[in-house]
Amino acid sequence: MKRIVVLISGSGSNLQAIIDACQLGRLKAEIVAVFSNKADAFGLQRAQQAGIATASLAIGDYADREAFDQALLQQIDSYQPDLVVLAGYMRILSAPFVTHYRGRLLNIHPSLLPKYPGLHTHRRAIESGDSHHGASVHFVTEQLDGGPVILQASIPVLPNDTEQDLAIRLLSKEHLIYPQVIQWWVEGRVDLREDQACLDGQPLGPSGADFKPDKIDG
Repeated sequence: MKRIVVLISGSGSNLQAIIDACQLGRLKAEIVAVFSNKADAFGLQRAQQAGIATASLAIGDYADREAFDQALLQQIDSYQPDLVVLAGYMRILSAPFVTHYRGRLLNIHPSLLPKYPGLHTHRRAIESGDSHHGASVHFVTEQLDGGPVILQASIPVLPNDTEQDLAIRLLSKEHLIYPQVIQWWVEGRVDLREDQACLDGQPLGPSGADFKPDKIDG
């Protein structure tokens, strides 16, 4: 069974979706540890309740970002993970960290990439008058939120939507597509070739797989 380490910074709702998928047998993998850069992140409690090892590292304990990431990398590797999953991890990773896990480092971002890398994606979608908003699961590369997209989910932007409205409605889609992509990776169906995401050996386009998340198996 593939071993997964998850990195979080906050409440961990996507972490919970991954935990649930594992417990239900939809995701045939084991979460062996959850790390956070915030000791009070609620996601750590979610992991502990599921019997998963947890740890937190404080950036203030290290000389710089590279030193922090090197310490994090060493602690992650002590669990011998096959895959590292970012689930609301709100730190920019250094290039050596990303290179070390290349092809086995996934992230979910709350926008239809390449639109709106970075923060405040819901606000930016509303301010731009977008008709649709969404989330993207992608491989992590050195470019912030710029790695090849594997799968996206889209929701309409309604006339009176607030940032919170969009965030809440989008989460239910995130909780579907992230476990699905992780399962594809576990099955060896999705991989990173050069700078191209591939599914079943076929290169994916800029928006990832043509897939309806409401039809996830199981």
